[in-house]
Amino acid sequence: MALLNNLCNFRVKRQYFNGKYLIPAISILLLVAVIAVSNAYFPFLVIMPRTRSIWLSYSSFSTSTGGRKADGETCDIFRGEWVPDHDAPYYTNDTCPIIHEHYDCMKYGKLDLGFVQWRWRPDGRDLPRLDPARFLSSMRGKTLAFIGDSLAKNHMNSLICLLTRVAEPTTSWPSSEHTVYHYGGGYNFTVLNFWAPFLVRSELVDADGPAHTGLWNLYLDEPDAAWAPLVPAFDYAVVSASSWFYRPSMLYEAGRLVGCHHCLLPNVTDLTLRYALRMATRAALRAVVGCGGVTAVLRTVSPSQYEGGEWNKDGNCVRTRPYRRGEKTLQGFELDFHTLQVEEFEAAKRAASGGGVRMMLMDTTEAMILGADAHPSRYRGWTRRKE
Repeated sequence: MALLNNLCNFRVKRQYFNGKYLIPAISILLLVAVIAVSNAYFPFLVIMPRTRSIWLSYSSFSTSTGGRKADGETCDIFRGEWVPDHDAPYYTNDTCPIIHEHYDCMKYGKLDLGFVQWRWRPDGRDLPRLDPARFLSSMRGKTLAFIGDSLAKNHMNSLICLLTRVAEPTTSWPSSEHTVYHYGGGYNFTVLNFWAPFLVRSELVDADGPAHTGLWNLYLDEPDAAWAPLVPAFDYAVVSASSWFYRPSMLYEAGRLVGCHHCLLPNVTDLTLRYALRMATRAALRAVVGCGGVTAVLRTVSPSQYEGGEWNKDGNCVRTRPYRRGEKTLQGFELDFHTLQVEEFEAAKRAASGGGVRMMLMDTTEAMILGADAHPSRYRGWTRRKE
């Protein structure tokens, strides 16, 4: 895709690259494509030349067959490869005001930016670049919500940065977990971000915890109040979460402790992080599809690209080019996460069948595992927690 973004202008020495958002950046045009088949037509979604319409299928894991291309064949935008894109980057730290200085990896010492100039190309087709003006026009009067962890926030930030090329939103913060970006000027388009890393209600009960990453109470059948009451106001809700479930947690259902993940407490059953993510995903999807008129989009897990160790140990993101197809495969917890997300999506879709609910599986995992990660890893500004 032509969306390896939030990136620096190589011709300007003092203009730094922010690498935080490469993982979610690829998802923006895929998201646009997914939205386009949810009973909406976006004129910028075309196959070159621009006289032919693009049709999509969602995923080999999804029961949906999408549509047909002009030549009668299906086009799966989630299967493909990374190819060079010498026109990238498409926005910079200077042109996008919402990029946080904390994630300015070039400022903090990252020198090799070879991972920047790549785009995602589905098998047999090229995806066109996002046309910000046409996108805003097509989304006139709509509300798009991103719900989840930092990847959900970065996904949203990438979209805002691209749209800034033609319009800048007004920003408000109804709460510390809720940010609103509104585009006026005749667009009346609203983008919402909700910080809900577990999707459900959570409480930090021990800042250190058994693994030094905190111990949390998770209420697996209670969607987070930061976003759940506002669902009726959404037109599209993009749900994505996974990485925070590695943290040790106590698991509750119906107000009762049912088990834990890595709590290391006697007489408490370890149900594992797989159970926690499955039940939280189930609760979130039910909350979204329970409100008629909302298109629910579930974005699958983005695998970690750390090499040489874990994120909080000796790991680093050092690749400058994507993997070739088949060179790296999904394994371990990430494979389990992807499997359960697909299963919960299909179960929610079956339960909502006939109710006029629109659901989309945004299966970006294959693209993400092949991509060269732009996570700033150790090249970022660290902010110590106040004691």
